[in-house]
Amino acid sequence: MSESQVWDAVDAYFTAHLAPDDEETAAALHESEAAGLPPISVTAAQGKLLQLLAQIQGARSILEIGTLGGYSTIWLARALPADGRLITLEYDPRHAEIATRNIARAGFDKQVEVRVGLALESLPRLADENPPPFDLVFIDADKANNAHYLDWALRLTSTGSLIVVDNVVRGGRIADGDNADADVLGSRAAIELIGSHPRLSGTAIQTVGAKGYDGFALARVLA
Repeated sequence: MSESQVWDAVDAYFTAHLAPDDEETAAALHESEAAGLPPISVTAAQGKLLQLLAQIQGARSILEIGTLGGYSTIWLARALPADGRLITLEYDPRHAEIATRNIARAGFDKQVEVRVGLALESLPRLADENPPPFDLVFIDADKANNAHYLDWALRLTSTGSLIVVDNVVRGGRIADGDNADADVLGSRAAIELIGSHPRLSGTAIQTVGAKGYDGFALARVLA
């Protein structure tokens, strides 16, 4: 088998035993594919990781930047208590429509709110509402704005909150200082902000699997 085939096989094994898709998650993926949404949702194993992180965090309030079809939203919502709240921001109205249906089918329409529009416009409006600090923020939108999203995440969290930034490895291009791709530059800016900001302690992990070679950054708000 090729290297990528090995990655796929291992992912399939882990998923089958640790994070098998059920009726709600499988339906979300099917509806997203049928609607022509890009196949860029997190994997089942990554979704389960998000759920576990939120549970470990004891999260009662979650902010997601980048909804797509709501697959990751469902995994995160499963970690919430009955009175928990999740706000997810999606730029594309069509994506938001599909996500809203998927989230309702999974039974989380009372806990999850999908807000449509540019995240960098939605985030200031959200801040103006003065919500309680979010316990966990998952950033998985356009990568060029990762550092801007991270900055807003800091404004909307407090000591002990957790921030996850997805897709930061960019197939290894993150380490190429000469690469001028906007998504690479945005991811580099986010990594460097985590490393230099006095309110953050974080790390980044490389991953391989069904989505290829990538990774995520994880940061804890210190104060």
